[in-house]
Amino acid sequence: MIATLIALAVLVLLLSQSIKIVSQAEVLVVERLGRFNRIARSGLNILIPIVERAKTIDVRYFETDDGGGKRMIHSSTARIDLREQVLNFPSQPVITKDNVTIDIDAVLYYRVADPQKAAYAVQNLPFALETLTRTTLRNIVGEIELDQTLASRDVINRRMREVIEEAAISWGVDVTRVELQSIEPPRDIQQSMELQMRAERERRASVTNAEASKRSQILEAEGQRESAVLRAQGEQEAAVLRAKGQAEARLAMAEAEAEALRRIANALPDGQAGMYLLGQKYLETLPAMAASKGSTVFLPVEASGVLGAVGAMRELLTATGRSATSGTDEGTRPSGALGLPPGSTTRRSEP
Repeated sequence: MIATLIALAVLVLLLSQSIKIVSQAEVLVVERLGRFNRIARSGLNILIPIVERAKTIDVRYFETDDGGGKRMIHSSTARIDLREQVLNFPSQPVITKDNVTIDIDAVLYYRVADPQKAAYAVQNLPFALETLTRTTLRNIVGEIELDQTLASRDVINRRMREVIEEAAISWGVDVTRVELQSIEPPRDIQQSMELQMRAERERRASVTNAEASKRSQILEAEGQRESAVLRAQGEQEAAVLRAKGQAEARLAMAEAEAEALRRIANALPDGQAGMYLLGQKYLETLPAMAASKGSTVFLPVEASGVLGAVGAMRELLTATGRSATSGTDEGTRPSGALGLPPGSTTRRSEP
C-alpha cells in the first residue's frame, strides 16, 4: 500500500514537470539531455520527464515595498517574455569633454527577438545590457562638452541605440529605444548656469526694450514728420485760398470803384470828375487834421483851388438834383468853415 502511494506521488510529480502550459507572448527553451532541442510556444507543451527540461535565464524587475519605494529584484525563470521590456538602472557619474562630472539616469527599452540566443549567447542578459549601456553612455558623453550634452539628448539617444543594438543583435535582443531620463550637473555648475541664464534673459529683455524704444522713437519721428508735412500743406492751401480770396476781393473792390468812377464821370460835366474826387479826399482828411491838439491848420497854396473845387462840386450836385445836405437840419452842420471846429483858423502857408 505504501509503495503504491509512493509510486502515485512520483507519477504526479513527473506529470507536473512534464506538462507545461505556456501563456501568450511567452516561450520556453527546451533542452534534451543538456542540449537545445526546441522552443515551446504558447499553449500546452509536454516534456519528457528526466530527459527534457526548460532552460532558465536571469531576469530583473522592480518591486514596490510597503513604504512606496522601489527595489530591484534579481531572479531566474524558465519563461522568456517576448514583450517589450524596460531596463531601468540607477544614475551613474559621467565626465564630459570639458571635465565636468554629471549624473545621468538612462532607461533602455528592448524585447527578446531570438529566445535561443538570449538563453545561450549571454549569461545574464539584463546585466549585460546595463553594462553595455553604461559604457556606451560614458564613451558618447566623453566626446562632447556640457552645454552640448544638455542640448543634444536626441543625438545621444540615437547614437546609444545604434551602438547597443549592434552589439545586442548577437544576444537575440532588439533594442527599440534608449532615453536619458535626467542629467544633473554639480551644484556649483547649476548655480553658474542659473546665473548665466538670468544674465541672458536680462540681456534679451534689454535688447527687446531697446528695440521697442527705438521703434517707438522712429514711429514718433515719422508721426511728427507727417504731422509737419500735413500742417505745411494745410498752411499752404490756406495761404493759397487766402490769397485767392484777397485777390477776388480786390478785384471786386476795383470793379466797384471803377463802376463808381464811371457813374461819377457820367453824372458830372466833362473835366470835373477829377476835381470831385480830389475834393472828396480833402473832405475825408480834414476831420482828422482838425482833431489834432493844435487849433491852427496850415494848408498849402493849392488847397484854395481845392476848396473852390469843393464849392463847385456842391453846386454841381445841387444842379443835378443829388444834393445830400439840402434837406438836413441846420443844427447838424459843423460850426466852422469846411467842417473845422469853432475857434480854429485857417492860414495859407506861403511856399
